[in-house]
Amino acid sequence: MGLFSSKSKKHYLFTSESVGEGHPDKLCDQISDAVLDECLRLDANAHVACETFATTDFVLVGGEVKFTKNAEENAKKLASEVESIARRVACDIGYTDEKFGLDGNKMEFMNRIHAQSSDIAQGVEGTGLEEFKGQQGAGDQGMMFGFACSETPELMPATLIYSHNILRRATELRKTRTIPWLRPDAKSQVTIEYEGFKPVRIDTVVVSHQHDPEISHEEIESTIIEKIIKPVLEPTGLLDSNTKFFINPTGSFVKGGPDGDAGLTGRKIIVDTYGGMGRHGGGAFSGKDPSKVDRSAAYMARYIAKNIVAAGLSERAEVQLAYAIGVPFPVSVMVETFGTEKVKVSKIEEAVKKVFDCTPAGIARTLNLRRPIYRPTASYGHFGRSEFPWEQTDKTAELLAAVK
Repeated sequence: MGLFSSKSKKHYLFTSESVGEGHPDKLCDQISDAVLDECLRLDANAHVACETFATTDFVLVGGEVKFTKNAEENAKKLASEVESIARRVACDIGYTDEKFGLDGNKMEFMNRIHAQSSDIAQGVEGTGLEEFKGQQGAGDQGMMFGFACSETPELMPATLIYSHNILRRATELRKTRTIPWLRPDAKSQVTIEYEGFKPVRIDTVVVSHQHDPEISHEEIESTIIEKIIKPVLEPTGLLDSNTKFFINPTGSFVKGGPDGDAGLTGRKIIVDTYGGMGRHGGGAFSGKDPSKVDRSAAYMARYIAKNIVAAGLSERAEVQLAYAIGVPFPVSVMVETFGTEKVKVSKIEEAVKKVFDCTPAGIARTLNLRRPIYRPTASYGHFGRSEFPWEQTDKTAELLAAVK
C-alpha cells in the first residue's frame, strides 16, 4: 500500500530536495543530454549512452554511440562537436570563471565516446533471438516507475515542486544579476507536514547557495528568504510563523561547482523524479536515447499515472513497467492507488493495458521521443513540466471509457 492508506489521518513530515542547474551532477547531466540531442539531430534512430564526469578544471565525456545511417560521417561530426557542446553547456550555466569552480572556456577536456556493443544493438534492433526478429526490443532489463498525485496542479508531490521552484527563481535572479553575488551551485529542500495525503503546512525550508566571498551571512540569509523563498512559497498559503528557515547552514559556501564536489551523470535520480514520494527502479535518465527503457519507460509510466489521476480514477497513482533486454513488450504492468481509487484497481490496470502501448517502439512513437528534446529535462526535474510530451493528459477520456 506504499506509505499508508489515504484513510489514515496520521500527521507526518515529508521532505524532498532539489539541486540547481549549477550543481556538479546536474552540470554532467546537462552535458550528457546535450550530446544526446546532437546525436539525435544527426540520426533520429541513434543509440546513445553518454556519461560525463567533472572535477576541478576538468570534464570527461564518455560512453557508447551507434549511428544507424551515415555511421562513419556522423561519428566524425559528433567527435568534432563534443568538446564545444561541453564548453557551451558549462558557460550557459554560468561556469565562466575558475573561482566559481569551473571555467567552461579554459577547462581541460577529454572525449572517450566509442561505438556501442553489437550484443546490445542486436537486441534493440530485432536481430537477436529468432522469436523477436524484426521487432524493437528493450535496451536493457529492469523496472521503471511513474507516479502522480492530486496535491498540486502539476499532479506532483508538493515538496519536490516547491524545492524546484525555489531554485528556478534563484537561477533567474542570478542570471539577470538581480542578486549579483550568487554563483552557480545551489541546493534546496522543503519539508511539509501532511495529514494523510493532504499538505497542511510547510515546516522547514533549507537553501544552500554558492556566493561571492565578501557577502555577509546575514545578507545572504535575509536576501534568500525575502527575495527567493517567500515569493515562491507565500502563494501556497502553507508558510506560517513556525516555519523554519536554514540558509547556508555551514556558514559559508564560496567554493563550489566541480571544484567543491566532483560531478557525475545520473547521481540525482530522486531529484529527477518524485523526490522520494514515488518508488524508483534505480536507472538514471540523462545521456540515454529512447531505446533505453530506463528513460523512455519511466516517461511512459509517468504519462500513464498522470492520466489516471487526471481522469479522476484515483487521487494517487503509481505505475510499474518491467522489461527484459531484447524483448519487445513489457513483462509486467502494475498499478497502485494507495487506497484512493474510485473504481477497482483491477479495472484501472486492464484499462491501462488497453489504452497505452508500452512496447519500447510504441513508447517512442506515442511520446515522439526520437528528437533532440532532452537537455531541458536535465535540470529542475523530468516531471511536472507541461512542455514535455509525457506530461499531457490526453488519454483521460479513453481511460474512463475503458473502465466502464
